[in-house]
Amino acid sequence: MDRILLLICILLSFCGLETLAANAQKWRSRSIYQIVTDRFALSGTRYNTSCDPTALRYCGGTWQGITEHLDYIQGMGFDAVWISPPFTNVEGFTPFGEAYHGYWPQNLTSYNAHFGTVNDLKNLSASLHSRGMYLMLDVVVNHMVPPTPINTTAFSLEQAGANPKNFSSGVAPFTDVSYFHKPCWIGNYSNQTEVEQCWLGNETMPWADVNTEDAGVAGMLSQWISKVISDIGVDGLRLSTVKYVSQSFWRTFTNQAGVFTMGEVISNSTNHTSPYTEVMDAVLDYPTWFKLVAAFASPQGNLSSLVDTVTDSQKSYESGAFMTGAFLENHDQPRFGAITNDSALRANAMVWPFIYDGIPILYYGQEQGLSGGEVPNNHEPLWRAGYNTSHPYYKMITSLNLARKAATSSGDYFLTTPVKFFRSADGHTLAVSKPPMLSLFTNVGQNISSFVHWNVTQSVFRSREQLVDVLTCREHLSAENGGVDIVSTNGMPKVLMPVSVVKGSPELCPQVRSNRVTRQLDYSTLWSLIAVPFISLGLTASFA
Repeated sequence: MDRILLLICILLSFCGLETLAANAQKWRSRSIYQIVTDRFALSGTRYNTSCDPTALRYCGGTWQGITEHLDYIQGMGFDAVWISPPFTNVEGFTPFGEAYHGYWPQNLTSYNAHFGTVNDLKNLSASLHSRGMYLMLDVVVNHMVPPTPINTTAFSLEQAGANPKNFSSGVAPFTDVSYFHKPCWIGNYSNQTEVEQCWLGNETMPWADVNTEDAGVAGMLSQWISKVISDIGVDGLRLSTVKYVSQSFWRTFTNQAGVFTMGEVISNSTNHTSPYTEVMDAVLDYPTWFKLVAAFASPQGNLSSLVDTVTDSQKSYESGAFMTGAFLENHDQPRFGAITNDSALRANAMVWPFIYDGIPILYYGQEQGLSGGEVPNNHEPLWRAGYNTSHPYYKMITSLNLARKAATSSGDYFLTTPVKFFRSADGHTLAVSKPPMLSLFTNVGQNISSFVHWNVTQSVFRSREQLVDVLTCREHLSAENGGVDIVSTNGMPKVLMPVSVVKGSPELCPQVRSNRVTRQLDYSTLWSLIAVPFISLGLTASFA
C-alpha cells in the first residue's frame, strides 16, 4: 500500500490548467478533426521535408505545428481536435518500427519529447480554448511496452516469486511485475476473459498487459488521468483498446475522469458494442463503419445492410446513435481512397458522417484526398499536400460542417431526432431524413452515361418550400406534398436544406440570400430531355 501511495504522489505532480468543462451534451454538437501528431505539421513552414510512412520512423510533427495550423482546421468548421497519445513511448527502432504513433506507452508520467515540450502541449490546449474549440487526448491504459523486449518466461517466474521486482527501469508508473497480468497470448477472441487478461504483441515485442482488475492499479490510473486533464486542460478522452479492458474498470475510470469519453471497440457487431455504451459516454461507431465502407466501395455495395446496422444501433445503444463517433477513415484502417478512386463513391461516403446522428470525425488528410492503404501507408505527412484550402474536398467538408451547424442552430430537434431512412426498390439509392436536412445517396458511381432519380413521396419539407443543395448551392423546390423529385447525372450525393435555414449561415451558399429562387426544371421536363438517350441506363427510385 505504501508503494501505491508513493506512486500516486508521483502521478499527482502536475500543475493545473483550465478545461472548458465539456460534458457529453456539449460534445454532441461538435465535429472532430483527428490528428496523428507526428504526421500533421512540422514547426514552421518546412513543407518540403520528406517523410516515408513505410520507414516506420518519426517524421517531426509537433504540438507547436498543430497550434500554428489551427486556422486551417477551424477554417473547415471543426471545433474539436483529437490528437494521438502524448505520453512517452518506447524509444528506438523496435521490430515494428518507431513509436511515432504513440500507442506503445512506456512512461505515463512524462510526455513524448519528439512532439515538443509539455508547455507546447499546454499552449495547444490554451490556443484551442481561446477559439472556443475542444481538445481530445488519446490514451492507452491496457498495456505498457518496456525499453527491452520482455522475456515472458522469466517474467512469469518472477511473478511467482516471493518478492516480485522491478522488471524494467524505463517503465512508469507500473515498475514491477506485480502490476501486470501473467503472460499469455490471446488465442480465442470469443473468450472475453482471455481478451481482457492476456497480452497483445508477440514474443518479439510483447505488450505487458496492465492488471486493471486490481483496485490499487485502477485507483492509480484514475488519479493519474484526473491530473493529466487538469494539468493540460483536456476536454475529452479517446480511449484506446477498450474491449481489452473490463467494463467495470471503464465505468470507474470514466467517472473519475469527469470529461467526455469516447471508446474504441473494433467490432462489426452492435450486440458486442452496445454494453460499452453503458460505461462511457460514447463509442466509435465501428459496426456502421464496416457497412458504410462496403456500401460505397463499389456499385455492388449493399445500402440496405447499412440501414439495418444503423437501425440496430439506434435501438441497442444506451443513447441511440447520438453518442457515437461517425467516421469514414482513421489511423487504423485504410483510407477510403485506397479502396476506390471513384470520385462519386468517395463523395457519397464522405458526406455520411456529417448528416448522421453521431458526432462527425474527419481523419487528417481526407480533406486533401490522401489515399494511403493499410498501416503505415495511411500515416502520410500532411505538409507535403501544402494545406490547400482550395481543394474540392476541403471545400465540401467546410460546407458540410456549416450545414450541420446551421441545422443545429435552427432548433434543438436536429441533435435529438434520429435519422429516418427512405429505402428504394432499386437498391442503389437511399434518402436519409434528419430535419431540417434531407440527404440523397447513391452508389452507382461516377459513370456519366447513367442518371439517378430520387422521388421521395413523403412529406419531408413544407409544400413548395425553397430548398438548396449545400454541396452545389443549386436551388430546388419541394413538391406540393413536401416531397422531392430530383435527377442527378454524375452519381454525386445531395444534401438538401430549406433556404430559410441556410440563410442563418452567411458563409454557406451566399447566393441564396435573396428571396428569389431559380426553380429547377420539373422532373417531367428533365425526363423528356434525357429519357431517350439514357433510357437503357437510367436508375429511377421511388421512396414509399
